[in-house]
Amino acid sequence: MEANEHGRGGIALQAAALLVFLVASAVVAWLGSQVTIGNVNGWYAAADKAPWSPPNWVFGAVWTVLYTGMAVAGWLVWRSNAPGRGTALTVYCVQLALNLAWTPVFFGLYPALGSTALWLALVIIVALALAAAATVLCFGPISRTAGLLMLPYLSWVVFAASLNLWAAAHN
Repeated sequence: MEANEHGRGGIALQAAALLVFLVASAVVAWLGSQVTIGNVNGWYAAADKAPWSPPNWVFGAVWTVLYTGMAVAGWLVWRSNAPGRGTALTVYCVQLALNLAWTPVFFGLYPALGSTALWLALVIIVALALAAAATVLCFGPISRTAGLLMLPYLSWVVFAASLNLWAAAHN
């Protein structure tokens, strides 16, 4: 099917592609939750957390909204015929992979490695913040809406990095 001036392919392809982006985000969220669930009430419950750390229930609610926005942003860029689309989607995939890598390192490796895991997680989340910023910069010229949809995610990642830094320095 050939792309038209309003995007790639017909409505069925558009819907299928949106579903793929939503499922990819849901898989990353689910995999992260599998590591988090086992540890959030374990070592993390007793950990020294930043004074600005929100209650645990906030994280699930926020991440659900952010993953949905990320998926829609990725889809908006995918459906575009704009130059730089391939690069933008590659950067998006890199940030998604870094997002996936952070949770098992922060939550899963702490029992075995202690604070070393938290410092390693900090390196990952800083790389994630840079990749998220690069995604915003790549998405914006292709789809202003996609770029804007990524901004809350970037903000949250920077906030999460501050929590990670506190945890690494105090545990």
